[in-house]
Amino acid sequence: MQQPSATEEQAPEVRLVGRLVAELEAVGVWLQPHFRRREAHATAVEYVKALLGRAQRKNLWGLSEDAGHRAPYAFQHLLLRAKWDADAVRDDVLEYARRALGEDGILAVDETGFLKKGEKSVGVARQFTGTAGRWRTRKWASSSRT
Repeated sequence: MQQPSATEEQAPEVRLVGRLVAELEAVGVWLQPHFRRREAHATAVEYVKALLGRAQRKNLWGLSEDAGHRAPYAFQHLLLRAKWDADAVRDDVLEYARRALGEDGILAVDETGFLKKGEKSVGVARQFTGTAGRWRTRKWASSSRT
């Protein structure tokens, strides 16, 4: 009888996390040419990790805390002042999605399952959410259309 390898003995979840970590590292590598400075590239990789992380609030303060920063200044600098080619990053993300999903692939993101908190934010309205089976406060994107 053949002995299973260390990878085969791992739980499926552990293998999945390992593949996701490797994929995120690959994304960081292909992002590198779009940044003029090494520091901006490193901050961008941290920012992507924070966006995919467990931060309850996905604003710059919450993301910065999730990334281990005391203040959001590094992410603010990245988004407001750092020199990088946003159009080229967008094009590469599109190419990445096409490779992963196929040319006719569809990626549907449904955030209605995430219960919202608070009633005082701009654009908040009540909505029925099937995952909770009840009416909950839901933030709506503001629109300039009338």
